[in-house]
Amino acid sequence: MTTNILISGFGGQGVLFTGKFLAYEGLLENKEVTWLPSYGPEMRGGTANCAVIISDEPIGSPLVTYPDVLIAMNLPSLDKFEKDIVPGGMVFYDSSLIDRKVTRSDIKVFPIPATKMASDAGFPTLANMIVLGKLLKETAMFPAETIDKTIAKVVSARKQNLVELNKKAIQLGLEL
Repeated sequence: MTTNILISGFGGQGVLFTGKFLAYEGLLENKEVTWLPSYGPEMRGGTANCAVIISDEPIGSPLVTYPDVLIAMNLPSLDKFEKDIVPGGMVFYDSSLIDRKVTRSDIKVFPIPATKMASDAGFPTLANMIVLGKLLKETAMFPAETIDKTIAKVVSARKQNLVELNKKAIQLGLEL
């Protein structure tokens, strides 16, 4: 089985980190994985996309043209990639920042008020992890018991103080 995931938003929204988490989790589960970040020269505030492919078989190309799963952290991302999701695919989007509905009826849609939830919970920069938690719940892609191990590995050494907050943010998404 192969899952093509596209994560998109503005720089600074944790798009690349979310992709890194999924890729590392795939590695821990002995899957074949690609992680392909793409961002504009502006970095924070510019556009950022991350393509992740998780497969049971070798992967021929790291490009995700037609995602099975889209995470859209802002309106330009939803506008740009909604049409490309495969029929039967899933879209997870931050409904705190995106005020329109998904127009397609052949995909599963999960609006998540992630930015508001993260702000209300006291970790305003972790909306991406709330969305990730919801994705993990809805896809059952990975066992819940491996999440803590993955977070501990992908959070950089200088930001280890954020490990517990990341776990809490994922848990909020899992509880949605």
